[in-house]
Amino acid sequence: MKRVYVNEQWCLGCHLCEYNCAFANSGKKDMVTALAGKPIYPRVHVEGHDNISYAVSCRHCKDPLCVKSCIAGALYRGEDGVIRIHRERCVSCYTCVLVCPYGALLPGEDGAMQKCELCLSNSVGEPACVKGCPNRAIVYEERGDSL
Repeated sequence: MKRVYVNEQWCLGCHLCEYNCAFANSGKKDMVTALAGKPIYPRVHVEGHDNISYAVSCRHCKDPLCVKSCIAGALYRGEDGVIRIHRERCVSCYTCVLVCPYGALLPGEDGAMQKCELCLSNSVGEPACVKGCPNRAIVYEERGDSL
């Protein structure tokens, strides 16, 4: 399965992946209308430590702790292998946030959890964070690892 991977040595820490993600999932056609003067709620976020920065997003684990721990049944694995969320079912208990070893789930504007779903439902093609990364630090590819 194709996943988003980060090459930390190329990440500039510019946060453009966050803005592109928030815009792609906003449902609006214009980035200025979607994001200007508002807090953004991306499904990917940039972390950094000791002059190294990297984007954090869902790894779509083979045995996802978030799905197992969701008391509302909001998190599930789709037929395509992507871990998805029924946001309307989310009760904002934050259990998924606590159990995710990668820190990939965050609350959205309405308080319900949200996570990367690889931009498969918003017709962008490949993940918006990948398209918008100026240094190609974020890639969307299939690798032989087992998460």
